[in-house]
Amino acid sequence: MDLISRAPWREAVTYRKTWPHEYVVIKKDGQQALLAAFCARICAGEGVECWFFHQKRQYLFLGGYKYWTMTECPDIDLEKDDYVLNRAPLYRDRRDFAIKPGDRGV
Repeated sequence: MDLISRAPWREAVTYRKTWPHEYVVIKKDGQQALLAAFCARICAGEGVECWFFHQKRQYLFLGGYKYWTMTECPDIDLEKDDYVLNRAPLYRDRRDFAIKPGDRGV
């Protein structure tokens, strides 16, 4: 949890009124250790497969938040690209597992 609390989370302003969340840019923000810890837990089977409309992703639920990347952990190559780790507060309802048409995040 220290890696999470020390990360420079920034608001995803574009999604403020629809799907509010925060993110870090891994290489730009020096958060390689955070991404490695996230992917290690996903690869260890701690992730939960959830739906965001038509997209299926692995989410990690920790301390009142859910965390995800847009790229699957096995496909991440920090030598070639930079990546984003996202987080959003848990809704504590169905939307934590399946977002459907008509749902809103606020």
